[in-house]
Amino acid sequence: MERLPVTGAARVRALFTAHSDFSDITPTQYDAAYAWIQESGLLENPGHGVPAERRVFNSAMAHSGAPWLRDADLLVRGPDELPDDALRAAEVLGLSKLDAYSQINSVWGKVDTEERARIGAAGEAALLELLASSIDAHVEHVAAWSDGYGYDISVHGARHRAHLEVKTTMRRGRLTVFVSRNEYETMLRDTAWELVAIRLTPELEITAIGTVPKEWIAEQVPIDQSARGRWESCRLDVPAEVPVSGIRSLFPTLAENASELLLGTAGWSR
Repeated sequence: MERLPVTGAARVRALFTAHSDFSDITPTQYDAAYAWIQESGLLENPGHGVPAERRVFNSAMAHSGAPWLRDADLLVRGPDELPDDALRAAEVLGLSKLDAYSQINSVWGKVDTEERARIGAAGEAALLELLASSIDAHVEHVAAWSDGYGYDISVHGARHRAHLEVKTTMRRGRLTVFVSRNEYETMLRDTAWELVAIRLTPELEITAIGTVPKEWIAEQVPIDQSARGRWESCRLDVPAEVPVSGIRSLFPTLAENASELLLGTAGWSR
């Protein structure tokens, strides 16, 4: 078996001998652990001061593929609701339940932010492709050059326009969207603004399109209590019955061969 680099071995030993239970691992276990540590990025910036057990726990959770992690904000609301796999990892690494819970919150936040960015970009790209083949109007992806418009896609026809703020999900049973203050205030002053929900398959293909009524959004957002306090972004959990199938603001610009996803005949909650 190929010997590990001295520097790599030293780093692994620093991580895995922080707890005495790891001092007698076999060469095979050691090699497997080293390979995993390399793949998970634990060897990068080893001297930034974060305790080894916390780094290992965070990486183990982030790379675990645990199905509960993406919904941890709802499923794990306190230390006593930690799943068994997280509890076992915390116990092995000498972390308390409170420590493990705080680390889970941190890991979920990073995973959720990265996933929302990836899925959001895919949803905008998929909708732009669908619009290109379904409408008789000029389409611009304004979010590609500025996030200051308060919407992502502009559609201008001869006598009609629509400004689409696109929110994307890959889940059937949950639609969670984040609305910025700029997006909300744009909604209030721009009659062409519309929040469009896109559902994608794992292959990043559109399977459903709906719009979330402005009235519903206005009823859910926070209210500033005084001039000294101002909300800048809020999360909305949209019930399945709220989105209206299709994008009705585009109906005047749709071509004869327009997709049923845009027409709404496909249905949002099917």
